[in-house]
Amino acid sequence: MVGGKVKKPGKRGRKPAKIDLKAKLERSRQSARECRARKKLRYQYLEELVSSKERAICALREELEMYKQWCSAMDQGKIPSEIKALLTGDEQKTSQSTSKPPKNGKGHTASNGQSKLV
Repeated sequence: MVGGKVKKPGKRGRKPAKIDLKAKLERSRQSARECRARKKLRYQYLEELVSSKERAICALREELEMYKQWCSAMDQGKIPSEIKALLTGDEQKTSQSTSKPPKNGKGHTASNGQSKLV
């Protein structure tokens, strides 16, 4: 006797309910359909992710090849036109018309160390 109640020997917990076998089978089929749909969506997401990463890798390889060509040209004493444009500031003028001025408000420094207001 425990706390005034008589304990009955046997299994503890919930008693199994009488579940309709057809309903159980249908729930199992529905769960399998949902699982396959989730798996399909996951594979589609992963395939898109892989293709976007492959595109990024190709773009980076092209950029690396361009830099290699620039370096080999500079090793031969030639300055590529793209670098000349960067050094002379041609490209800088066009990018500044669309971008904001520097945060410090002082402009850019010229090669001789003096500040150059833009």
